[in-house]
This record gives sequence, structure tokens and C-alpha cells, in this order.
Amino acid sequence: MNLKNKKILFIDTVHPLIEKEFLEMGFQCNHFLEDAKEKLCLIAHEYFGFIIRSKIKIDKDILEKAKELKFIGRVGAGMENIDVDLAEEMGVKCFNSPEGSSDAVGEQTVGMLLSMLNNLNVADKQVRQGKWIREGNRGTEIKGKTFGIIGYGNMGSAVAQKLNGFGINAIAYDKYKFNYSNEFIKESTLDEVFEKSDIVSMHVPLSSETHYMVDNIFLNNFKKNIFFINTSRGKVVKTDDLVKNIQSGKVLGAALDVLEYEGVSFENLDNENLPEAFRFLINSDKVILSPHIAGWTVESKYKLAKVLVDKIRGAFEI
Repeated sequence: MNLKNKKILFIDTVHPLIEKEFLEMGFQCNHFLEDAKEKLCLIAHEYFGFIIRSKIKIDKDILEKAKELKFIGRVGAGMENIDVDLAEEMGVKCFNSPEGSSDAVGEQTVGMLLSMLNNLNVADKQVRQGKWIREGNRGTEIKGKTFGIIGYGNMGSAVAQKLNGFGINAIAYDKYKFNYSNEFIKESTLDEVFEKSDIVSMHVPLSSETHYMVDNIFLNNFKKNIFFINTSRGKVVKTDDLVKNIQSGKVLGAALDVLEYEGVSFENLDNENLPEAFRFLINSDKVILSPHIAGWTVESKYKLAKVLVDKIRGAFEI
């Protein structure tokens, strides 16, 4: 394929490896670092490919203008900011790179679990204040617990591998995957996850099926009181209902890397109008929060880029 005059548009900042490799393939590379969708529509027709993260949603308005577009590369896992069905219908190939951040997400999930079960965030704060509280910070061991993973793709499977060696019973439910039991995980039904889990970790994509999947009914289907972890997408969890279940004791603790209040770019919380449920979360000793960084490591930044470039290179046989 002659790529000499084909242009790629970078619609967000990414690892420089992608541009370097595209230039070596013969592409021309331009950058569009604004938030203005209207301006993007005016130039979309010029480009063979888009490289995006999550700043602008690639929807019908943009796709219908992008007559020469042949691929969209999403640096990361989630594809909810691309109208994938329409793009593929128009002959535009869509790529993402969840493999690049799976180790990072797996490690943070285990880190959040250890911090939550051992009260490390609370204890650290207390010691800094001159408080030496041992009995009140007695921890809970992972060994012997049942860890339920919901969604067994790249992230869920990485978590199961990282847990190996802790003496934990790891089970997983995935609506769309089958026959994946191995030395790290036992394939289970959702009912079995509800019945057996002591700890639950969400690793599903955001879709119409998973939007507010975790609500009051979902949480009260668990036979035991549980520890809850979400490193997937904020809108998978109905925060009001999660808070109610923390208050009731059904959820013993929550570790959240994502929040339903995040903007499209996942960086736009409105600090002037924080929802009441979020105010509870930031003031609760039972909650650990981080700003959507589970897949955000030095190593994953490179791996996300490399995986994406390799997929695009292979698809176009470059």
C-alpha cells in the first residue's frame, strides 16, 4: 500500500513511539489538540487514520465527514467514545490496545485490595497525626477468601494471575467468554459469584448492558458482605446505591479508580457541584479513591502505543 500521501491525525497526546513508527511507514502525521468538535469536522475528510484517547467522541457527525478514513486507533481499552458500529459499517477499522495496560490494572487492583483489607490509607493518616492505633486497624487476610471477577478479558485475567500465590480462590463470570478455567481462575456463573464472593472486582467495558450494572439489586444479590473494587468504568456503578450499601454494611469497603461523575475525558470533575454521594466517598474511611490511573504507568504508556501500532501495521500489511 502506498502511504506516501496518507495523513494521520493525532487527536490527543500519546507516546511518541506511535508517530515515530508511522513516519517510518510513510505516513504524514498532524496533531489536533483542541476540544472543538466543529473544527475537527472541517478537516476530518483529509485523514486516512485517527489516533485518539478519550477527548472527543468520534460519532456520526465526524464519521460522515471523514470520507477517506480507514482506521481509528484508540490508545487504551475503552471504545465507548467511538461509534464502532457506524465506523465499521463505513469500512473504518477500529483498534484499541487493552493488552498494553493489563499488567498495570492487575497490579493496582491487588494494591488497592491490600490497602483496603489492611486499613493502610487510614493507618498512614493516623500515624502522621501522631495517633498509634493498632487494634482499630487490625487487618483482614486475603488467604482463603473468594475473589469474584466480573468480566474476564485482558484486565480480569491479569488480576487473576497477579493474585496467584496469595492462597485465594479466584472465580470469574463473563457473559461472552467460555471454557477459560485454568490454574489461575475457575469459570463460574454469575449466581456462583453472588453466592461465594468475599471480594468483587469489576472488569467490564461500558455499554448499554453494563451501564449501572452495579446497583442496589446487584449488590444485595451477594450472600456475604463484600469488599468491592472498580477499575473498569465509573458509570458501571450507580454511586448512590453503592453509598447506601456502604452505609448499611453490605459493602465493607470500596476501592474505586473510576467514578460515574467523570467527564468524557475522565478529567473533568466539577468541584463546585459535587454530588452528595461523592462527598460521602471522599469523607469515608471505608473508601479508597484514585483518579483513573489503574492503567496509567510508565511501562503501560509505551506498551499501549506499541500494541496499537502493531495491530494497525498488521491489519494493513505494512
